[in-house]
Amino acid sequence: MKIVRGVPAHEALDLDYPLVASALTRFIREELGGRGYEKAVVAVSGGVDSAVTLALAARALGPEKVHALSLPHEESAPESSAHALLVCESLGVALETVDITPMVEGYAAQTPQITPRRKGNVMARARMIVIFDKSEQYRALPLGTGNKTERLFGYFTWHADDSPPVNPLGDLYKTQVWGLAEHLGVPEEIVRKAPTADLEPGQTDEADLGVSYRRADVILEHYLKGYPDSYIVGLGYTPDEVALVKRRVNRTHYKRHLPAVALVSSTAIGEFYLRPLDFRLED
Repeated sequence: MKIVRGVPAHEALDLDYPLVASALTRFIREELGGRGYEKAVVAVSGGVDSAVTLALAARALGPEKVHALSLPHEESAPESSAHALLVCESLGVALETVDITPMVEGYAAQTPQITPRRKGNVMARARMIVIFDKSEQYRALPLGTGNKTERLFGYFTWHADDSPPVNPLGDLYKTQVWGLAEHLGVPEEIVRKAPTADLEPGQTDEADLGVSYRRADVILEHYLKGYPDSYIVGLGYTPDEVALVKRRVNRTHYKRHLPAVALVSSTAIGEFYLRPLDFRLED
């Protein structure tokens, strides 16, 4: 990806979206096939990331082999469920709704001092319980929906959003997810609305992060490639924005790693015992 001084965000991060769509479609098909699955489960929130994931899964496997789940809570915005249904209808994918309110409120009732942020994390983890149970029910592998910006910022609920074993969007910045969504024909009202995790009333991603996705993504791309702060500031970004982006990345490395395991043997998994996915024994 060529980075040129002064190029706007939508151009600096632009991709060949037909090629990306083709590659990610193949990725889903091959990753599921390698694990012995023919079907996928996708939690559809009404946001652009899950809509793009669902569209790619429908292309890769066929709409009839994709199980879409809407997992609302009583505090969820009504438009979230409406947009989840909208994208499913546009793709011909059946949508199943499971209300997580009893699960979440059953725990919250036993935790009188629970904060809105903690309750939001409980919602995210309750959704993952349902997703993996439905995976077992339908013999369908869960697909992750987290984008590269969220992953770099650690802006996700640990052991919830990051749990699905296959993630087609994990190397796409939010800006690029929007571009891919437009290419795939995701309904415009989903693409254009303000991103939100919808875990707290009135919450938006960019208010939480303190910087817009489109500005953060260009800063991230330059920072990851080793450009100095002075260069990034010279592109039109403030020192405070650059510092904020770097701080969020550097403080959340632990969320992007598997659990740390103390090594006490010569056969430690991931150290001695290395078995890549494409090494498979024939039955």
